[in-house]
Amino acid sequence: MEVNVNDVVLPGDRVSSSNFSNLHKSSKILGPGLRLFEGQVYVSKGGVLKQNKLIFWVESQKKRYVPASDEFVIGIVTQKSGDYYKVDIGASELASLSYLSFEGATKKLRPDIKVGDALYTKVLTAKRDMEPELVCVDSHWKKGRLGFLNTNGFIFTCSLTLTQKLLSKNRPLEKMAENRKFEIAVGLNGRIWINADTEVVKPLINTILELELLSEEEINKNCSNIFSKNCKI
Repeated sequence: MEVNVNDVVLPGDRVSSSNFSNLHKSSKILGPGLRLFEGQVYVSKGGVLKQNKLIFWVESQKKRYVPASDEFVIGIVTQKSGDYYKVDIGASELASLSYLSFEGATKKLRPDIKVGDALYTKVLTAKRDMEPELVCVDSHWKKGRLGFLNTNGFIFTCSLTLTQKLLSKNRPLEKMAENRKFEIAVGLNGRIWINADTEVVKPLINTILELELLSEEEINKNCSNIFSKNCKI
């Protein structure tokens, strides 16, 4: 089947040459989900065909998080192992977190970490065949941004693609916060923590999940209206 930009695509679909008609033959860049075979571009995974200037790729709804250095994630402490804690970040294996990786922590002053605690952390290292390592300090962020998440908050999951949209330069969350007060932490591992008044929690979650199928441009234009509509329901 021949497909175009913004079409839902499946493995084996052929990308129409009309998508490249205004580009020099050697100037296009094929990203994830696309392969060149005998002069034709074919789809290698399901999703939506996307384009940004010279770059073409397939945007798919990945379910499993693959850790990458310097990404912010939400993790759940699952066990203690010596001076380290094991943290579930939704990857194929647990991540490790040293008690010294908290702001102000020393050998005498250890953070009070319990199994089940939710943490907003940063991936320090992520290498193949090694468990990811996390930290709860960041020299580029204001003090207190990383670490324990309030137990009064609520954690829910979404696609990895949606978290990327929420953290885009358009800052849709700031637009929603213009009319309602809430705290939020977005992890690139597909987890979101929110802390808000009871009447705001459900509309906020529904609004965020509705943004899944919208483009970044549509989100920028409509997110405030969608949130206001959900708050009235």
